[in-house]
Amino acid sequence: MSNQNQLAMVKRDTVDVVAERVRQFQEAGEIHFPANYSPENAMKSAWLKLQETKDRSNRPVLQTCTKDSIANALLDMVVQGLNPSKNQGYFIAYGQTLVFQRSYFGTMAVTKRVTGAKEINANVIYEGDEVHYEMVNGKITNLTHKQQFGNIDKDKIIGAYATIVIDKENVYHELMTIDEIRQAWAQSPMWSKGQTEEKKGSTHDKFRQEMAKKTVINRACKRLLNSSDDSSLVITHFNREDDVIAEAKAQEEINENANKEILDFDDENIEDAEFTEIEEEESEPQQSTQTVDRAQPLEQQPEQTDLFNGATNGPDF
Repeated sequence: MSNQNQLAMVKRDTVDVVAERVRQFQEAGEIHFPANYSPENAMKSAWLKLQETKDRSNRPVLQTCTKDSIANALLDMVVQGLNPSKNQGYFIAYGQTLVFQRSYFGTMAVTKRVTGAKEINANVIYEGDEVHYEMVNGKITNLTHKQQFGNIDKDKIIGAYATIVIDKENVYHELMTIDEIRQAWAQSPMWSKGQTEEKKGSTHDKFRQEMAKKTVINRACKRLLNSSDDSSLVITHFNREDDVIAEAKAQEEINENANKEILDFDDENIEDAEFTEIEEEESEPQQSTQTVDRAQPLEQQPEQTDLFNGATNGPDF
């Protein structure tokens, strides 16, 4: 079978299926897209991205990932109203499971869509900065931050905060110390077990300020969304990401233990692609040196559960 015929079959079993499912959601009134969002255009962009996306073995994900996982990744993207062409998320392969992983741009877009937030801002706190706030019923209020230009030094970051402005009377703050931020970073596969600080030259080292902002924004958005009364389809798919990634990683580890082969990759990850304007060059998300299973043939690998008949909420954060 020619490559074009194979692509046509995958498209029929994924993109076309998702398009029909989205149409059903819209007809049932379960989902409403912003006026400036076209699910059709988003899926066209995603399909182009997918044809270029490779797994850790440098194989096309459209050949190595299950059709169910491809379809579910597309559905997660569309329901959240996101578009990969705007760097709002990336398609990442974990073994034979494809996942749509939001960037922090995507997380902010979903938060604004669901909560009606007008602004989402973040800043880092350096040694010597003056930060004052009050606690009212366990909520940070009246946060003020005074900073002198001479304090700005990535090696002297002591924390970061994010502010989500919904209206004049409703402002949400999230505050994290540098230790809390590093604990969040330690969840990345780029950090070795027991590692407590950024490796020199890594994304977390080169763009420490931006990475700190990204982390506190992600936490603020997730906590605000999950504390809302909205139980919409959007929230369901927003929360599903962590669950799907955890399950896919667990299955991948099982496969790796069956037959291990070490493959070397550039020391980059998805965060590199989120700071292309800083580097002034395009950067594709890659993953670090890990083991990849080649023992089981495609048809023997477990299929991802079909989520079109229902979805479950993922963990809070």
